[in-house]
Amino acid sequence: MATRTEPVEQQIPPMPTDPPTIPRKQRIGTVKLQAKAAYGEQKQNVRQRLAAWFATADINDQKLAEQVVDNKRRQAQRQDDELLRQVGRVNSRLAQARIDAARRGGETSPQVERIKGELAALQARVETRAAEGPAVAVTPPTNRELDRARWTKKATRVAAVLAGGYGYLHGIAVEPALLLLSVPAGGFGWWFLSRPHVEDSTEAGAPFPQAPALPATFLADPTQAGGAMSVGSHVVMNVEQLAEGAKPFPLRNVSTPQQLAECVLLAARAEGVPIVEVADVQRQPWGWQCVVRVDEGTPETIIAKSGALETKFDLPTNGVRPQPLRARRACAILRLVDGDPFATAPGLPYRAPKSMSITDRFRIGTSVGGDPLELSLAGVMGLWVAASGGGKTGILQGLAEGTTACYDNITIDCDPHGDGLEDLGDAVRITARSNEQIEAVLLFFLVMSKARARLRAKLGMGKKWKPSASHPAVTIFIDEFPKLSDLAKLLAFDLLLVGRKELIEVQYASQGGTTRYLGENIAQMMALKAVGPCKVGDTRAVFGDDSVREGYLPHKLSPATDTDPKDAGHIFIQGVPGMADEPIEYAVHEAPSDVLRKLAAERLEAGLLDPDQDSLDGMRNVDLPEYVEAEFDKNGELKKQAPVSLLTWEQLLRLCDAEPPAGSELTDGPARAAVEDSVAAMEKAGVDRMKTEVLLSALQDFDPETYGDLGLDEFKALMKESGAGAPLTLGQIGEEKNPRGFKRDRLRHLL
Repeated sequence: MATRTEPVEQQIPPMPTDPPTIPRKQRIGTVKLQAKAAYGEQKQNVRQRLAAWFATADINDQKLAEQVVDNKRRQAQRQDDELLRQVGRVNSRLAQARIDAARRGGETSPQVERIKGELAALQARVETRAAEGPAVAVTPPTNRELDRARWTKKATRVAAVLAGGYGYLHGIAVEPALLLLSVPAGGFGWWFLSRPHVEDSTEAGAPFPQAPALPATFLADPTQAGGAMSVGSHVVMNVEQLAEGAKPFPLRNVSTPQQLAECVLLAARAEGVPIVEVADVQRQPWGWQCVVRVDEGTPETIIAKSGALETKFDLPTNGVRPQPLRARRACAILRLVDGDPFATAPGLPYRAPKSMSITDRFRIGTSVGGDPLELSLAGVMGLWVAASGGGKTGILQGLAEGTTACYDNITIDCDPHGDGLEDLGDAVRITARSNEQIEAVLLFFLVMSKARARLRAKLGMGKKWKPSASHPAVTIFIDEFPKLSDLAKLLAFDLLLVGRKELIEVQYASQGGTTRYLGENIAQMMALKAVGPCKVGDTRAVFGDDSVREGYLPHKLSPATDTDPKDAGHIFIQGVPGMADEPIEYAVHEAPSDVLRKLAAERLEAGLLDPDQDSLDGMRNVDLPEYVEAEFDKNGELKKQAPVSLLTWEQLLRLCDAEPPAGSELTDGPARAAVEDSVAAMEKAGVDRMKTEVLLSALQDFDPETYGDLGLDEFKALMKESGAGAPLTLGQIGEEKNPRGFKRDRLRHLL
């Protein structure tokens, strides 16, 4: 059995009475040596750190290349912006020069021609830059550019230190109290710089923090043609980077681009949408925007699943707005909207009377991405479809606000049911509301378009009518097209076929785009077509059967109610001159009624235009469409009256209660008496038209004393003085197929 041993108490020797000590002088020397060694090490660290910083060792070649590309992109964008501003300034000067020339009674002037040459040169530069690719499409930097950028960075850092030192000393001299503030700042700076320096450290080794570097995918693949950066190249996350077992989460929990990419990928995976990559993430005032790529099928799957995705993101209805990209078939811009994307859109710009041409582009709205919607209506037939409450009136007024500001355009308003362009009424030359007025207006301009087709060569205009203050274009707005009479629809359809080259363009508006509304399948014939809140059938009827799958979704927009404007005035559009067709939502600028009325009053005071005399004279030699001619039997007896008469311009203005042209009033005198007596002679004979010779004979019988000695040429001159113009084609009378003379109703309108 083991013997138990007692623990032995450890004996601690007592402290000596007079312990040895290091002499104070020697202790201070040791501390000084340690401090000196530490200070020497710190100085070495500072030298190494500053040397590395001045040598830009903290910026590797990739970071430097990204900065160079970013600078080049911003510089190219600034150049593009400045070029567009120059075009705008030259356009304004050209408009003013044209106005000055018109005031002097001419169509052009040396100043106008000089500015037009300047504008053509600028536009050529714009086209050249557009052909070379967008401003962001810049090539990767060369070695020479990288060397220059690094040298510039070094020089900037040296200059910053020198300038900072001078500023510090100058501040101390001016305000000695700054010295007190510099002590703690200097201490922190010394501690920051004197830390051990590690080469190529990923920590904040530079004395001043650097901006975070962009991802490597910012740079284009140098193996691609031109090395240009493309949309969707800034990849944030792909599906392979998702954590195993991660669950979808609502958009409100997102605060960074990385979280947004993860949110989109998880929601897409949960709903079976083949999104495999999220790129180009942007935070917007109204939500988030990114570019997504699918690895199978097309982005149409996103459109089909948008409702389920809205649930996953916890967004309102229509909060998921995909826009497939034509340039990259597998990609789409995905907008996750949790606010009003048009809240920051600019308002209607002020346009002075006669400050622009009908050929100029003018802004009428803004896209959901913030880009302007600019168009020119010169020679453009347009269809504008929106359900009740969809904002058609506001859209048409937005268009007419531009056309009434032109010095070379006449605006006409036709609406068989509503108030049309009422707020701009003072700036509209003719307002037609009744069937009689609308039919007369459409027939008048249909005949004018045919006359202009024969005049272009004579006037040296070439293949298209060239607008000017003396030979203006005509823009006709037809609201509520389905409510036109059958005859008016037929006239409007014929005008659609022949008016474009003659710059007599029509903008048709309807609550629907199907044949049920339009009668004819004219939607697909339109060069310009836009659709607001509507039914899905209208989307397909206007944009094509596959349009919904391509991303055209106006049927998902909500029309206004009495208390909520909702999506009124929002449209999808195709055929804008000079702009690619993309399924993008736009909002048309809406101006208050009082603003439009004020603009209209200004433009009325500046003077409204009338058609050129060349076109009016040419109309006399144009045959009327057969369906507006009167019908006669074999004996020349009237069988069926003409459904509508071709009026003179003065007659048309009177019919529509518009102001007549200056100096056209028919005052008392021989000319008025001849018209009154001609009407009386036709009524006495019981006919509505007479050949010129027959009418003169009837007048001589009616009042021999006044007309007995009047010759045929003198009679024609008298009728022309009255505003009746030259004799017209009357249609068949007896055996004569196309005799010329005067019509009773046209003469009545002169009175």
